[in-house]
Amino acid sequence: MSKNNSNYTKWLARSGILLALTLVIQFIGFPQFITGPLINMMLFFSASSLGWMTGSLIGGLTPWIAFIRGILPAPLGSMIPFIIAGNITLVTVYYFLRKKNGYFSIGLAAISKFFVLASAVNFLIDVPPPVAKMMQLPQLLTALAGGLLALFLRKAVNKLDLDFNL
Repeated sequence: MSKNNSNYTKWLARSGILLALTLVIQFIGFPQFITGPLINMMLFFSASSLGWMTGSLIGGLTPWIAFIRGILPAPLGSMIPFIIAGNITLVTVYYFLRKKNGYFSIGLAAISKFFVLASAVNFLIDVPPPVAKMMQLPQLLTALAGGLLALFLRKAVNKLDLDFNL
């Protein structure tokens, strides 16, 4: 097997593991103030470990899977494209800025995701007021918390000498 095939296989397997762990977090049924930071943690960790593509794939798949499984309530169905866009924005901003300053990149990524979701409910789609409220400040806070949790997770993975990078 060539080195390229080996790297691709390693990336695919590890990406699958992170997606599976992220889905387990969704399916456990914690309240949103716990689930949100944990999902965002997985997005940040996926991007820092396996790259932009893995973080974006997980960020794009999880809202659909949550909706199909009934975890994401029906009134949020119209938000799915914007949740995906917010997740991919979070991953993208973080991924490309993370090596300059980890905390700054987490903060800017969280603000960017907040901007995408808040703009959607304020200017693009009509959702009930409780949904609009849920897609604004709570999203910023859960993204920030998820970023900080991802830093702790990264340190734990490194301390345990687990090779989870490509």
